[in-house]
Amino acid sequence: MSKASENQQPKQGPGGKGGPGGGFGPMGMGMPVQKAKDFKGTLKRLIGYLKPYTLQLISVLITAIISTIFAIVSPKIMGKATTKLFEGLMLKLKGEPGATIDFDYIGQIIILLIGLYILSAAFAYLQQYIMAGVAQKTVYNLRKEVEEKLNRLPLKYFDARTHGEILSRAVNDVDNISTTLQQSLTQLITSIVTIIGVIIMMLSISPVMTLIVIVTLPLSGVAIAKIAKKSQQYFKGQQKSLGQLNGHVEEMYTGHKVVKVFGHEQKSIEKFEGINDSLYQSGWKAQFVSGMIMPLMSFINNIGYVLVSVVGGILVTKKAIEIGDIQAFIQYARQFSQPIAQTASIANVIQSTIASAERVFEILDETEEVPESSVPKIITAPKGEVRFEDVSFGYSEDELLIEEMNINVKSGQKVAIVGPTGAGKTTLINLLMRFYEINSGRILIDEIDTRELKREKLRSLFGMVLQDTWLFNSTIRDNIAYGREGATEEEIVAAAQAANADHFIRTLPDGYDTILNEEASNISQGQKQLLTIARAILANPAILILDEATSSVDTRTEVQIQKAMDHLMKGRTSFVIAHRLSTIRDADIILVMNNGSVIEKGNHQELLEKGGFYADLYNSQFTSKNTIEKVVEKQKSWVRDKKVGF
Repeated sequence: MSKASENQQPKQGPGGKGGPGGGFGPMGMGMPVQKAKDFKGTLKRLIGYLKPYTLQLISVLITAIISTIFAIVSPKIMGKATTKLFEGLMLKLKGEPGATIDFDYIGQIIILLIGLYILSAAFAYLQQYIMAGVAQKTVYNLRKEVEEKLNRLPLKYFDARTHGEILSRAVNDVDNISTTLQQSLTQLITSIVTIIGVIIMMLSISPVMTLIVIVTLPLSGVAIAKIAKKSQQYFKGQQKSLGQLNGHVEEMYTGHKVVKVFGHEQKSIEKFEGINDSLYQSGWKAQFVSGMIMPLMSFINNIGYVLVSVVGGILVTKKAIEIGDIQAFIQYARQFSQPIAQTASIANVIQSTIASAERVFEILDETEEVPESSVPKIITAPKGEVRFEDVSFGYSEDELLIEEMNINVKSGQKVAIVGPTGAGKTTLINLLMRFYEINSGRILIDEIDTRELKREKLRSLFGMVLQDTWLFNSTIRDNIAYGREGATEEEIVAAAQAANADHFIRTLPDGYDTILNEEASNISQGQKQLLTIARAILANPAILILDEATSSVDTRTEVQIQKAMDHLMKGRTSFVIAHRLSTIRDADIILVMNNGSVIEKGNHQELLEKGGFYADLYNSQFTSKNTIEKVVEKQKSWVRDKKVGF
C-alpha cells in the first residue's frame, strides 16, 4: 500500500462527534478506538499543558454550571405554569363562580423562562469563548514545540520513518487534541453537571418515578453494548477497505501513465470495484447495525415514559404531586438520557485523543542531535579545504559502515566519489554536512573540526545540486533566489545566465514570473536542473556537492548542464557523486568506495594503470555483456579478498 494511505481514517460524522462514520454510529460508540499505551501518564502530561490556564478553566467550569442550572430549572418552572392552567380549567369545568385562568401568573412565568434561557445561552457562549482561547493557546504551544523538536531531530529519525507518519503526528494528531479540548471537554463538563442536576430535580419531584427512569438505564446499556460489539467488526472492515481504496486510487493516479502504457486500465478498474464493493458491504452493515442503537434506546426510553406517566397519574389522583410536575419530570427524563449517551461518546473521543497525544509526545521525547558547541567557531573567509582523519561511522554502534577513513582535499580540487550502489557515497556526503554524527575521528574544514561549528554555519558553506531536483510551487525568480536571502534582480538574472538558464526562462510566457506547479512538471527535467544550478551559483558556496544529474536528459541538454556545472565548480572545492565515469576523468582525486570503505584513491590515469576495482568499473561501461559479467565477478572477488588499492 502507498504511503498516503497509511494514516487514512474514516472521518467523523457531523460536528466531529458521532454521526455516520464516527463513534457508535449515531451515538459515537461503534468505531474502533485507538488506545494509548500509557493512558494515565499521557493524560497527566497533557493536563500539564493546561496548568497555565487554571483560572480560565475554573471560569469554564463555573459558566458551565450556571448555564446548565438555568437550563435545568426551566422545566420545573414551566410545570408550575401547566399546573396553574390545569387548575383554572378544572375550576371552570366544575362551574365554580368567578373561576378564571390566571394568565398574569402564566405570563410572568413565560417572561421568567425567556430570561433564564437567554442567561443560559449567554453563559454557554461565554464558556465556549473562554475554552476556545484555552484550547487554541494550548495547541499553539504544543504545535510550536513539535516544530522546534523536528528541527532538532537528526536525519536518521526522518530516514527511519515515512513522511506520512511524521505529518500525521505533527498535523492530524495535534488537530485531534485541539478539537477535543475545544469541544469534547466542554461537552463532558456540561454532561456531568446536567446528569447531577437532573437527578436532583427528579428526586425533588418524585423518588419513585426517578427510580423507574434509573432502572431503565441498564437495559439501554446492555442493548448498546451488544450492538456496539457487532458494529465494531464492520467498522474495522470499513476502515481497512477505506485504507486500501485510498492507497489504490493514489497509486493509480500517480502512476496513471504506467497503467496506460502497459494496458492495465481494466485490471485497475476491476481491483477498484472489488475494494469498493468490500467497502460498500462493510459500510452499510456498520451504519445499519449502529443505526439500530437510537431506535432501540428510544423504544426502551418510551417504555420508561409510559411507566412514568402511569405512576405519575396515580400520584396526581392521590394529590401526592401536581400535574405540572409530571410534565417537568418527563422533560427531565429526556434530558437525562442525552448527556449519558454524550458522555459515553466523549469517553471514546478522549481515549482516541490521549492516543494522539501519546504519538505527539513520542516525537517530543525523541533523542535530539548532539548539542551545538557552547563556544562555536566561525570561518570568516572559507577556502574549502576538507580533511577526514581516522573517521569511523555506523548507523548502529555494532556495525561500522566506514572505518578509519582518511581523505585530504585541498582548496579548489574536484573530488569524484565512485562505486557501486550501497558503497557509501551518499553517507560520505551526509557525514561531511553533519547530517549524521561520526563515531570517532575528525572531519575538518579549513583546519576547524565541523563539530566546533554551528550546523547552520557549516551547511551554509555548501551548495548542492542533486539528481532529484527540489523546486517549490512559486515563480522561477523565487526558486533561484532561494539560494541567497536578499538577492537582487540583477544577481538572480546573472546566476541564471551563468547556468545557461536565462535563454529558456525568457522563452516562457511569463519569463522569470512563470509559476512552477506543485511538481514543477510544466518545465522539462533538464530545465529543472539548470534552475537548481542557478540557485547554487547565486548561493556562492565555498564547497559544492554534485550528484551527477544528466542521466535523465537528452544529449544536448546534458552538454548545457555540464557547461553550467563546470562554470559552477570553477575555483571551488567540489565533491561529485559520479555515475557515468566518463564525466569525471578530469577530477583531481577519485575516491573509489565499496562497502563503506575507500579502497582506491588517485586520478583517472593512475587508477586505470593500477588495473584494480576502478579500472574494472570504468571498463564495464564500455564493454560487451559477457565482459561485464566477468568484471562483476572480478569485483565480487575484490570484496571477498578485501583488497585495498592504496
